[in-house]
Amino acid sequence: MTLKQRISDDMKAAMRAKEADRLLAIRNLMAAMKQREVDERIELDDAAIVAIVDKLVKQRKDSIDAFTKAGRTDLVDKETGELNVLLGYLPQRLDADAIAAEVNAIVAELGAAGPGDMGKVMAAVKAKLAGKADMGQVSAAVKAALSK
Repeated sequence: MTLKQRISDDMKAAMRAKEADRLLAIRNLMAAMKQREVDERIELDDAAIVAIVDKLVKQRKDSIDAFTKAGRTDLVDKETGELNVLLGYLPQRLDADAIAAEVNAIVAELGAAGPGDMGKVMAAVKAKLAGKADMGQVSAAVKAALSK
């Protein structure tokens, strides 16, 4: 079963169970997927869908931070609920040690040294770890590897 089909099935199940919050989060995801398909005139594969989910997860985390600072606990709860639904569609994430090992291998493979090679290394790392790791952690690991 493709990720797109799984999301569609989950939306139907949320409708039947009358889970309004879960349904809203899934509909927002479906709308983002449809928008990308229409804009680019493509059929999304699982990797593209994971990238969209990753983007939506980052947006939810940013919103949670902003609402927490503003003292809006009602909106924090809503965004946290949507975040939990979206996290269910992401593949298992790599831990910090696995990210560091992958980054070090890519740095060695490219022969990169110093902060000037950050862009080259990040491009290679993004291609390999897209959807498998949080890019914030990846960026920190690349900076650490290049500062050695």
